[in-house]
Amino acid sequence: MSATEAEKKATEGENEVVKGGELLFCGGTCWDVIGRRKGSVDGNLVSPTRLRPLVGVDIRFVASGCTSCHCVALDVEGRCYTWGRNEKGQLGHGDTIQRDRPTVVSELSKLVDDTLLPLLLVIMNDTKSSLAWGNDIVPWVVNRRIVRYKIVKAGAGRNHTVVVTEDGNSLAFGWNKHGQLGSGSAKNEIESSPVRCLVSEVNYTTCGGDFTVWLSSVEGSSILTAGLPQYGQLGHGTDNEYNSKDSSVKLVYEPQPRPRAIASLSGETIVKVACGTNHTVAVDKNGFVYTWGFGGYGRLGHREQKDEWTPRRIDVFQNRNVLPPDAVISAGSVNSACTAGGGQLYMWGKIKNTGDDWMYPKPLMDLSGWNLRCMDSGNMHHFVGADSSCISWGHAQYGELGYGPTGQKSSAVPKKVDILEGMHVLSVACGMGHSMVIVDRTNVADRLDQLDIYDGKAFGEENEATIKIPVAKQSAKKGAKGAENSKKRKKSKDSSDSEEDVEESDNSEDEANGAAEVKRSRGGNSSGRGRGKAKASKKSGSGRGRGGAPASNKSSTKDPPVKSGKRGRPRKS
Repeated sequence: MSATEAEKKATEGENEVVKGGELLFCGGTCWDVIGRRKGSVDGNLVSPTRLRPLVGVDIRFVASGCTSCHCVALDVEGRCYTWGRNEKGQLGHGDTIQRDRPTVVSELSKLVDDTLLPLLLVIMNDTKSSLAWGNDIVPWVVNRRIVRYKIVKAGAGRNHTVVVTEDGNSLAFGWNKHGQLGSGSAKNEIESSPVRCLVSEVNYTTCGGDFTVWLSSVEGSSILTAGLPQYGQLGHGTDNEYNSKDSSVKLVYEPQPRPRAIASLSGETIVKVACGTNHTVAVDKNGFVYTWGFGGYGRLGHREQKDEWTPRRIDVFQNRNVLPPDAVISAGSVNSACTAGGGQLYMWGKIKNTGDDWMYPKPLMDLSGWNLRCMDSGNMHHFVGADSSCISWGHAQYGELGYGPTGQKSSAVPKKVDILEGMHVLSVACGMGHSMVIVDRTNVADRLDQLDIYDGKAFGEENEATIKIPVAKQSAKKGAKGAENSKKRKKSKDSSDSEEDVEESDNSEDEANGAAEVKRSRGGNSSGRGRGKAKASKKSGSGRGRGGAPASNKSSTKDPPVKSGKRGRPRKS
């Protein structure tokens, strides 16, 4: 590339306008209960709902994780909003207090008083002074004030958050027991305020349960990882396992606190990456797909359930079926997905709670012919933005599919979110029991005004959170709440387990993996087989009593089972 072309490209990048939209949320709002077996669950938002602090704010990016009970949203000005569970400081506000409302992370958006502006401008213009102060205070000027960081990308793990600044730096906050913050040290288990990650020239980041992945433009180090290596999800060829004592059989996994490039991919340029709880999916510039980490249920797509400690190429996506540059990838707790040639969506792993697992990538024919622009997967649910529709499916407990108070709770096949029909979806993100959607306001402002607005509970407020709901919808939600209470009574026998560690209670993947209790041999064979079937039989056995029959009748009356995939396909209007 000539110097003129490079200069022209840089100018076009500067003039590029980042488009934002309205953030809509659906799912659970009782953050301290979601994903756990005890406590009441009230205030579920079963329809896409606007959040009061973000009404009218141009949101450009949202992030959550398949085991995350907290949310991250970035606006076009570079501010970072976080809310949700905060027991490990994962919201970055310098404390461990839960936030129900989106709140700006002040440590990432510090405004400096105008009286200091002349001094800082001198520092910016003086090379020696800038070097003396350090790179992390080189600011950018907006409205005669100084904003320290402009955040452009973010990732959320189970109990930690990582963000990327416009100038290619990365910061993190939250739980750091396994070194997942990438700060070079795991001495402080909790970092409730942002700390610098030891990476540079970063352009993207994403998080697994207890590990982090960065994409960098550094030649030979396009992908770096840090955190828990237990299942090989870091891709460095080892799980860093050793016995805690010579006479003990207890296994310990040495943390990886310093981001380290994956050696086997040093000759490749990784352009896309997605993380499940304990596995990773990546795509290089040639369109080849790599997976590594925990192999249970076939989520790695290699026709077997063996753990992979280094990246392994999926044979399905080679030769004539490589991924195009605009391909979409995602990773849930126990499954993976991507779009290949012609926009066809492929999935593999545990797709449904019942039935056989998909041990290798198979096309999801229900979405054939749709133009998929964005997709994300949660614990066991999925959201897709395609054409002028929003489509969701999977197993849901808190209304995270957004079907509304009169709609079904879960869906085995992709189904349109009716209230969003005709809206242009810019981005989606799924977490534990919740989903977020960014929609373009163009031509739909009047429809957005008709949606509910969730106020939430203010910081330090004692009273219950409120939501503005029309009377008709309120009565419908009341009925849904009664049905949930009935189901809770049936499952009361299962709610006696204690929760000593937050990280253990949050990880629904531990049940699916079957690896938290029994560690597989050093050869790496998976122990994730059979868990789903046992769970299903347990669920069917709890249907006796007064609550069993009505629940079955209601399901069969409202949503008859779909016998063929063609029948359940969401059709274009």
